[in-house]
This record gives sequence, C-alpha cells and structure tokens, in this order.
Amino acid sequence: MKFHLIGIGGAGMSVVADLLMAQGHEVHGSDREDSQNVQRLRQAGAVVAVGHAAKNVDADAIVVTSSAIKPENPELTIARERGQHIMHRSQALALAAQNKEFIAVAGAHGKTSTTGMLAVALGELGLDPSRAIGGSLAGGASGGYLGSGNIIVAEADESDQSFLNYEPRIALVLNVEADHLDHYGSLEKFEQAFVDFAARIVPGGLLICCTDNDGSRKLAQSAVQAGVRVWTYGRTECNIGEQHAKLCEDKSDSTATSSAKIIFGGVSYDVDMSVPGDHMMLNAVGAWLVGIELGISGTDMARALQAFQGTGRRFERRGECGGVVVIDDYAHHPTEVEVTLRTARSLFTGNVRVLFQPHLYSRTKNFAQRFAQALSLADDVVVTSVYAAREVPSDGVEGDAITAFMPQSRYVADRWQAAREIARYAQPSDVILTVGAGDVTELADVIVEELEKNS
Repeated sequence: MKFHLIGIGGAGMSVVADLLMAQGHEVHGSDREDSQNVQRLRQAGAVVAVGHAAKNVDADAIVVTSSAIKPENPELTIARERGQHIMHRSQALALAAQNKEFIAVAGAHGKTSTTGMLAVALGELGLDPSRAIGGSLAGGASGGYLGSGNIIVAEADESDQSFLNYEPRIALVLNVEADHLDHYGSLEKFEQAFVDFAARIVPGGLLICCTDNDGSRKLAQSAVQAGVRVWTYGRTECNIGEQHAKLCEDKSDSTATSSAKIIFGGVSYDVDMSVPGDHMMLNAVGAWLVGIELGISGTDMARALQAFQGTGRRFERRGECGGVVVIDDYAHHPTEVEVTLRTARSLFTGNVRVLFQPHLYSRTKNFAQRFAQALSLADDVVVTSVYAAREVPSDGVEGDAITAFMPQSRYVADRWQAAREIARYAQPSDVILTVGAGDVTELADVIVEELEKNS
C-alpha cells in the first residue's frame, strides 16, 4: 500500500514512516522543513516534499494526519475532496505495529518521561524497542525510533481520544485527572475514555495502574470488574489487582539523582535513578512493572532504569550564571506545576522563581484558581500571556486570570519583558524556572543572558 504522511518529519510521524517502510509499504510525505529527520527518511526510501501543497498527494495514497495538522491544510483538503482514505497518526501506528508487542503509556501527566525511561531501559537490556514519544530524549535523541526488537513503546495521547486506536499488550496508566475538558466536555466523559482504553487491551494483556491517584485507582477497580488483568503500584498498600508494587524510602539526593526501594512479591529491590523528583521515581515503578511482565528480573530492570537521563523540557537544566540555575519544564496542568515546584523546593536552598506561560484559553479559564494555588509554592511568580496553540483568543481570558488569585505575583503580557522581569531580582542559590507547554522554552536562554548582563 501507499501512504502519504503529512508532517512526516515529526517524532511521532517519522516512526510511523519507519515502521510502514519496514513492512514494505511505499511511503510519501511532506514537512515544513528539510530537517535531519526528513533527510534520513529520504535515504531510507521515502519520497518527501518540503512544504505542504495539494500536488504532493498521490490520488491512490492513504493519507495520514495528526491533531497538529490544521483542517485547512491543502494536502488534507485535496484528500477529502477526492474521498481518499484518511487516518490519524495513531491509527497508522497501530496498523504498522500489528506484529509487535505494543506497550502504551497513558495518563494526564508524566507520559513522555515514563515512555522515555521505559524505552531506554529496555534498550539497555538489549531488547532494542521501537519508540513513539512526544518529545526528545536527553542528549537530543529523537522520540521516534525504529528498533530491531519485537517491542514498541508508545506514548498514548488522551487529549483527542486518539489512544482509543491502540490495542496494547500492556497499558501503563500513570494517573487519570481532569484535563482537555474543551474536547471532552466533562470529567465523566474524560474518565470514561480511560475505561474504554483499558477495554482495548488485548486478551491476556495487562493494565498497570498507580493507585496513589484517585482516578487511576478507580480505573483499576473498573478494569478488574470487567475481567481485565490488573497490577497496581504506589506508596501505600493496595489489593485491587493480581499484584502490587509498593514504593518506599524514595528521596532525591541532588539535582541529578533519586533513589528508592520497591517491595514486590515479598522481595525488596533498590532502584537508583539519574533524574530527580518523587514523581519520577513513582513513574519508574510503573515502568519497572512493565519489565517484570515482560519476563525481566526485578534486579535487571532496576539497573536498566538508571540509564535514563531524562527527556527534553522535563526539569531540564538550561544554564547557570552567578549561582542562579535556570530550569525549563513542560508542566502545563496545575498538578504538573505543583509537582515541578515541589521538586525545585526540595533541591534548591534559595528562592524559587517562576515564569509561567498558560497553555490554552480553555485550560486557563477552567483551572485559573488551581494554577494560582500551585504557583504559590514559589517565592516569586511572573505570569505571561496565554499560548493559544490550537485555540482562538477568548474574551476576558488571559494570564491575569491566574494572577488575580495571587496578590504578590505579576502579570506581564509581553513574554520577553516577562523574562527580564523574573531575572531582575535573582540572587545566588536561587532557581528560575520557565514553565509551560508553549514557546516559553525560548525564554530560558533569554533569562540566562539577562543574568549575565546583571552579574
């Protein structure tokens, strides 16, 4: 079959292209830039055009798109007009991975990091899995990779229900907490999507849930009642599923490491991670259980997890000047912001200063007060204007909807000015965080430059 992938150079699309070509399919595609990924795909046999145009799409191709592609894209438009078969990237990935053991990592928070750590650990053990991750690994390695092994590890995106296209052998659910209400309309519909996701696990497959989170605990109970095999993990005991892994004695020792013990089946396993944060260690237990289900010994899986060095934009150290450390983080939900700031508090002795860029008008409106509560963990907060992403501006909704609940914070609409503002009062031993899922990441370097000017 012939496939045309719109945005073929992206991390998620590129691994779909690799898998389809490995199965002998003819792959065409387009991308905005002639990136290294695009050049690599051409060398592998794909026909790739730079730029989006109707002429790029052959009439006999199955067209693959994603939520990042706008409806008015000319290639998508011509495919609709011709009545061509159009599928979502997740559908194409599921199709391309049919002959592999499919491991899906889902949840409102932590998917990218946990999928990354699982892929790295399995690679460390010589299994060479394929991966489809919504971000880069530490060191710049792509989130998309075609491995020689029979396993694929994929981040399962709940934002648009595309994770319902997967039929995983193992599904790891880190948490279930209200988000993307602009798409779902209610918490009940959001939770039901995870129930439907669990129902898509192949017969004999396994659902792994963190029971420290109320939503995923509820999901585990529902899945057991539906006859799905369930394992659980968390900091407290639980008897919902077949087996439970208990995390204890977890601590972050520095900005680079964390450690803990996992109690499973009456045996204690020491786990040392090369990334900080209690949340990261908790997610590692879920990844560890995936290894156990795959037949890997607990000791070997624990050792392999230490090879994970993190992912891009997840508590990523971007620079230091005059004793002030600058960190960039992707957190864009109140729970994620709280976890990020608690981690910063535990690792740094000085003031925690935050430049926060809200992501989506709908999310800002729904969670303004909760964002304010989470950001109050910082000593100094500057909020800048909303990053719209796929949305159009909403009347009366801006970053100051958050600062209205925080008398000591500042709203600075211009993001460049906001960067200068957060850097102005920094002192040695302080940490400055740029936080959000939008282009706030660009401001981390600006802040480092401002610190250099002020030093």
